[in-house]
Amino acid sequence: MQSTASLSTKLVRIGAGLLIVALASIGLTLWVTWQLEGGAAAVNEAGRMRMQTWRLTSAVQAQRPMAEVAALVGQFDQSLGLLRSGDASRPLFVPRDEAVSREFANVEALWQSQRVIWLQEGAPPSQEALGAADRFVNAIDRLVLAIEKQLSAFTAILNLFQFLMMALAIGGAVVMLYTGYMYVINPLATLRQSLRRLESGDFKARVEVETHDEFGQVAAGFNRMASTLQSMYAGLESQVETKTRHIEAQRARLETLYEVSAFLVDAGSIEELSRGFAQRVRAVVKADAVAIRWSDEANQRYLMLASDCFPQDMVEEERSLLAGACACGNLQPDARTRVIPIHSHEAAGVRHCARAGYETLVSVPVRLQHRLIGEIDLFYRSPTSLGVGEIELLDALASHLANALESLRAAALEREAAVGEERALIARELHDSIAQSLAFLKIQVQLLRTAVQKEQAAQVRLTLDELDEGLRESINDVRELLVHFRTRTNTDDIERALQETLQKFQHQTGLASRLHVEGHGLPLPADVQVQVLHVLQESLSNVRKHAGASQIQLDVIKGPQWCFRVRDDGAGFDAGDLPDQSHVGLKIMRERATLIGASVEVSSEPGRGTTVTLTLPPHPVAAPAPPVLAATA
Repeated sequence: MQSTASLSTKLVRIGAGLLIVALASIGLTLWVTWQLEGGAAAVNEAGRMRMQTWRLTSAVQAQRPMAEVAALVGQFDQSLGLLRSGDASRPLFVPRDEAVSREFANVEALWQSQRVIWLQEGAPPSQEALGAADRFVNAIDRLVLAIEKQLSAFTAILNLFQFLMMALAIGGAVVMLYTGYMYVINPLATLRQSLRRLESGDFKARVEVETHDEFGQVAAGFNRMASTLQSMYAGLESQVETKTRHIEAQRARLETLYEVSAFLVDAGSIEELSRGFAQRVRAVVKADAVAIRWSDEANQRYLMLASDCFPQDMVEEERSLLAGACACGNLQPDARTRVIPIHSHEAAGVRHCARAGYETLVSVPVRLQHRLIGEIDLFYRSPTSLGVGEIELLDALASHLANALESLRAAALEREAAVGEERALIARELHDSIAQSLAFLKIQVQLLRTAVQKEQAAQVRLTLDELDEGLRESINDVRELLVHFRTRTNTDDIERALQETLQKFQHQTGLASRLHVEGHGLPLPADVQVQVLHVLQESLSNVRKHAGASQIQLDVIKGPQWCFRVRDDGAGFDAGDLPDQSHVGLKIMRERATLIGASVEVSSEPGRGTTVTLTLPPHPVAAPAPPVLAATA
């Protein structure tokens, strides 16, 4: 029969029982001790009465004054009264026993009979006084013996209680040990043994539930836990196998995505990209044939970009496919990847596929930013179904294809823009330098023709000198343009390009050139470096043309705002009145600086050289160049 009491209730019950027994034993012991103390005090008081009896006898025989004898009789009366009523404060009382009460009554009766003798006038005869005293003392002795006999009984009871208390202590300890073993140690040992069996892999381990207390609840919980673990362990192997297959499938999909992504990144043309993609997709999904179709802007016609293992006659027939003419190229804006059984479709819509022996078509839409731009068609010669993972893989591959094609298109547009920008740059350079020089030479030729017609020899020579000087300037401008367009920048550091520019300048002009760089800053973008180099080259060109200098120095200060200074020791000029020849060069420099948000400052004094300062903004970005006007004669 199982116990329904909790462990705490059991322990409280046992502890309360032991406490009651202990308190009862202590109470009885205290009561017996109190009885012994009171009886011992009564024995002492009775013994004092014997002494008082002999004192009284001595006082009477010595014929002491009656007042002294009366005082002794009064003390005797007080002692008898004290023994009769007792004194709880001492404590003192005569044990209430039949023998003690009888002896005490004899003592009182004897005293009442002898009291008259002691208080009468005149001393009683000696023999009578001694006989009375002897009889009274004997009565008191019998009372003391009766009290001592009663005290001996109480002492025996006290010894018995002490023995019982010692036995109680031993029994209580045994009970507590037994209780602890039965209700705590034994259940814990059983539970620990079952836990060890569970740790060793024995999931059949159970704990017998014998009670409904806390340990019974723990045992029931352990049994439930063991049952759960056993059921989990029973299906763990299959779950691990299923999870392993799922992880392997995920790994294969990731590997496929990585391989296809790597190929798409390296592909150099749309034909190479689409053909390689078709081959890889067919191998991944184990299709019998693949066709990649691209839609026009209106989604009215689908062009076949590439195919793999697709019948050649079908390639020719479906190279350009009208939307809705077949199961292929029949996508709606919100279409998803679909599995289309061919034989359950309309005969006209799938006549080519059915004739080629295909039974299943998988249509995968290709989207770019939610815009339908194409379709991937997978053909199978047997009924086929796709899982969720395979559909997600096909959608991811289609998204990668769309991004790759868009990247190729963006790269083509970027190359086209770069070519256009380079052409605009060449036209701008020709317009700002060679075209103006040619216009100047044309004017000089007209002046030469007029001077020849008027036979002005001096004017002819002067005009020829001007023509010669203009031709030399044009040749130098052409050389500078060649230097400009051959200069290459370094996206990490512009210092190497500046060093090469100064070396070429020194080689062409023979002027001593020095580059000084200080500070630290982030590298400039490549397009910003190009504009900076062109501004500095134009400044060097002005030095060559107008400064008459013997040396130049280029200072570069790196920092949050880059700063470039071209200093020469030439003739200089009044900065408030720039020469006409320098207007074009300064205008070109300022226009180029404006493209990157920079500013150009020119400081100069006659005889003290010239300094051109180019200051960049904190975050320079190249802006598109303005359109270039055609040069006019």
